[in-house]
Amino acid sequence: MKMITAIIKPFKLDDVRDALTEKGIAGMTIEEVKGFGRQKGHTELYRGAEYVIDFVPKIKLQLAVKDQQLDDALNAISRAANTGKIGDGKIFVTELEQVVRIRTGEQGVDAL
Repeated sequence: MKMITAIIKPFKLDDVRDALTEKGIAGMTIEEVKGFGRQKGHTELYRGAEYVIDFVPKIKLQLAVKDQQLDDALNAISRAANTGKIGDGKIFVTELEQVVRIRTGEQGVDAL
């Protein structure tokens, strides 16, 4: 099992969710986060004054998948979140040792 953590632009969330649903992958956790990478924020104008926004709003989504679903999930996220511009985000994949469904007590892949 794998844990996928993706940082994407907020307006791409629905596209990513739809792409994952098409691949039969359901269930994710979403957080609104702020951060920066190579982009290092951006400058905006407000009432004639210029100011720097160091941390750009992003969406962090996490989902657990079976090993055989990993490639489909990565491709779906990459395609749906891509705008071709700087700041599209990143995807991190980590090994998931154990999953337990609290309601039923199911463990491992059955709990996904």
